[in-house]
Amino acid sequence: MISHIRGPVVEITDKYVVIETNGLGYRVFATTDTLRSLALDVETKLYTYLAIREDAHELYGFLSSGERELFEMLISVSGIGPKSGLGILGLASIDLLSHAIASGDTGYLTKVSGIGRKTAEKIVIELRDKLASRIDIGKRPMELRGSGDVMDALKVLGYSEREIREVLGHIPEDITDTNARLKHALKLLGRN
Repeated sequence: MISHIRGPVVEITDKYVVIETNGLGYRVFATTDTLRSLALDVETKLYTYLAIREDAHELYGFLSSGERELFEMLISVSGIGPKSGLGILGLASIDLLSHAIASGDTGYLTKVSGIGRKTAEKIVIELRDKLASRIDIGKRPMELRGSGDVMDALKVLGYSEREIREVLGHIPEDITDTNARLKHALKLLGRN
């Protein structure tokens, strides 16, 4: 298999990046956050996963080997393909997703198009133990501590997933009330 790819970025779209290596351009599908972090004509290294299907060979790229590892775990769950796996990874950081799955919080997973409650529960059932052994569930990221309602409200107001995740990380831990968290998030978003 192809473990990683390194070379200059020659094209960036909303779904994939093309990296040139030894005269060949490799199309590598990636999350929106990964794509936004890349720049044209800049040497880049992405950890990769090659998905081989009957009708296509597709390369998926990740900024870290940990992100690729979580992707591989996700697609090991029946019913989760590479596109859905990328969609799930695009929701939040790998730490946050690992905590959400290990603690049984299916709410984050159902925010992905095509991931329903039953599929989210299947992911939790199949991956909970694998992820729980790697993380300290007692140290839940701030974003998991009652921020689901804040996320939903900010989405309704038109903010992107990325903006929401960034601002939730800057809300002080001592603000625990949902309304107060929402007000603080809106205040922070107003400064941008």
